[in-house]
Amino acid sequence: MSDRTIAAGKNPLRQADDRRLPRIAGPSGLVIFGVTGDLSRKKLLPAVYDLANRGLLPPGFGLTGFARRDWNAEHFAQITKEAVQAHARTPFRERVWKQLEQGIRFVQGEFDDDDAFDRLAATVAELDTQRGTGGNHAFYLSVPPGAFPLVCKQLARSGLSQSADDAWRRVVIEKPFGHDLASALELQEVVESVFPGDSVFRIDHYLGKETVQNLLALRFANQMFEPIWNNHYVDHVQITMAEDIGIGSRAGYYDGIGAARDVIQNHLLQLLALTAMEEPVSFDAGSLRAEKEKVLSAVRLPRDLGAHTARGQYGAGWQGGEKVLGFHDEDGIPPESVTDTYAAIKLDIDTRRWAGVPFYLRTGKRLGRRVTEIAVVFKRAPHLPFALPDTEELGQNALVIRVQPDEGVTVRFGAKVPGTAMEVRDVTMDFGYGHAFTENSPEAYERLILDVLLGDPPLFPHSKEVELSWRVLDPILEFWERDGAPDTYRPGTWGPESADAMMRRDGRTWRRP
Repeated sequence: MSDRTIAAGKNPLRQADDRRLPRIAGPSGLVIFGVTGDLSRKKLLPAVYDLANRGLLPPGFGLTGFARRDWNAEHFAQITKEAVQAHARTPFRERVWKQLEQGIRFVQGEFDDDDAFDRLAATVAELDTQRGTGGNHAFYLSVPPGAFPLVCKQLARSGLSQSADDAWRRVVIEKPFGHDLASALELQEVVESVFPGDSVFRIDHYLGKETVQNLLALRFANQMFEPIWNNHYVDHVQITMAEDIGIGSRAGYYDGIGAARDVIQNHLLQLLALTAMEEPVSFDAGSLRAEKEKVLSAVRLPRDLGAHTARGQYGAGWQGGEKVLGFHDEDGIPPESVTDTYAAIKLDIDTRRWAGVPFYLRTGKRLGRRVTEIAVVFKRAPHLPFALPDTEELGQNALVIRVQPDEGVTVRFGAKVPGTAMEVRDVTMDFGYGHAFTENSPEAYERLILDVLLGDPPLFPHSKEVELSWRVLDPILEFWERDGAPDTYRPGTWGPESADAMMRRDGRTWRRP
């Protein structure tokens, strides 16, 4: 893509045989609330630039920031440029930037400031006139969850939520979607009183990751996997999201939320639904949601929550050759906090396909390494015609979908060790995105922002999915509240001993990613 082509306002993708053609956004603008935060600087602003650089945004795209900082449009444009140069995934092109910069605006104000939202309404109208955004605007709420209702009400009061003629207005909400079922339903009622349900986009950035989407291709584009994707062959499934860092400066957000609310309720239950769902009739939003909702509605909690859940807090110690603080030593964490930094749960799915197959979900901070994966572990062969010593090092077959950081798929199976003896040992076959494809995968937020602008919602959880997820998690959280404090685990390990004991009761062990 040449700079001259971009500067002329021509889109090099507009060729009859270009498969990206349906993925080019029409006239539109994006308003980001909380634009001074880390998410905006490191993810959202670079993603907007990368979309422009790939030719997927209209030449007259409008980008408006809203925050309480005393900035003007020029200052915000400079901040945006610095964020793009530091974090964008595509090369910086001055002419692409100049074209994007012409549509950058900034509105200073507080969320309870009526005048600020009136100025925002005037700014949006100006973009329609000067940039041809056509009345099409998305409002991205990169703000604390407690501010969602106030911002939505201000958008309604100022008329910003109302579209005219064939234009559209949409709202994008970051997780968490409430802190329990009651608050999630209350939030849903507030948001959907301002925006129609099909104009509300709940962001779960994990669903925008290439490997998560590849899970659907792996299952439904291949004949070899789906016939064994059931309780006749699968022993159990482990879904892991591990981080090797602590809470850092997020004490104000994290304390009282914890690992289960922060990760299991959204990311991991969504991965469970995609792993366990039946084949949809198509990949449109309604069909995907219907199958995910069936799975989530069939999830059953174990009877003994004490035996089949575990939670913990990381203590002080050494990790990676560095002395690190314990959770209670982090700035802003009260010494009596019982917030979980590690959570593990066992779930069953009451369907014909999955009856008897447990799903184990775990997440935590200060663990052995940063990794997110889905491991489908298969049953052992019913008969091994080998001498017992020949298979001592043979484990269970497994198919592992690596979501991050090394995106790809690993298959573990038994093979003969070279030599004159019949010795069978585990080996792996590996597919990595970086090796198999020359194309760079778009960052998750690129895909999701573009989907918002296109009005294409398959990757966004519906309110019913959010409700069902809280119905799964709420009884566990209520049990933990009555069950005392979390167990302490050493940094750099894989969680508290109670999590290992949970697996031992079922005759299983956690994978070491």
